[in-house]
Amino acid sequence: MSTRESSGGLVVLAVDDEMAGLDEMKYLLGNNPRVGRVLTAFDAAEALRLLRSDDPELIGRRDQDESIVDAVFADVSMPGLSGMELARVLTAFRNPPALVFITGHEENALEAFEVGALDYIMKPANAERVDRALRTIEKNKLQAAKGARAIEAAPDDDEVIPVELAGTTKMIPRKHVRWVEAQGDYARLHTTDGSHLVRIPLAQLEERWAEAGFLRIHRSYLVSLPLVTELRMSSSGYSVVLGGGPPKELPVSRRHTRELKDRLVRAPRQNWGSS
Repeated sequence: MSTRESSGGLVVLAVDDEMAGLDEMKYLLGNNPRVGRVLTAFDAAEALRLLRSDDPELIGRRDQDESIVDAVFADVSMPGLSGMELARVLTAFRNPPALVFITGHEENALEAFEVGALDYIMKPANAERVDRALRTIEKNKLQAAKGARAIEAAPDDDEVIPVELAGTTKMIPRKHVRWVEAQGDYARLHTTDGSHLVRIPLAQLEERWAEAGFLRIHRSYLVSLPLVTELRMSSSGYSVVLGGGPPKELPVSRRHTRELKDRLVRAPRQNWGSS
């Protein structure tokens, strides 16, 4: 494990079990002006130990709730824990870093994007291609931060969240949000026309949007109650189906089942009976 530091910029972790590949990654990342610090690991297990570290020399001045790196650049084929398996572990982090693969295995590209990779770079990589991936990482960070600031600053009845998309600021009314998905300290807003990432924890949205009809149904999901069209029960528990677009089924955790049923079933029945 090693580091290269300069002032400011992204903090990036390079992971490759082959010394030549790791040196090449470190060179390309370390010579990019968008990068302020490069850490390296020789395999996925070492990378995870680093990412879970509380060593102040590694964490530096970063907030305690943030990942110690902004992005992980990893090879796919590594002994022990593969790059794909590393990606699946990262998705469970409270605030997962962005993930980019630099690899010689073209056949894994589809799987890479399915596990949440932002980019997939074929070896031999070059400075221009790496810079393009770093620009995407910067853009996502900026987009998420702007979305969080807008949500925190807009307490009106129908909030509008500005989201950056390829150089265009798109205004997303809260009423167009069908459900929200937790992604660490970020939240992904699912609307009728796509999804948008903002940097704000799901718990904060749960509290802020409660009066607007949003209810937490799972540790990972917040839904718009007026859009719930079905409450389903199976051997594995409850789930809800959302309308307002293509039907979407989401699981309901046991701890949230009672409140959901009270809001969806019991209270409406009482009101109907009293009328």
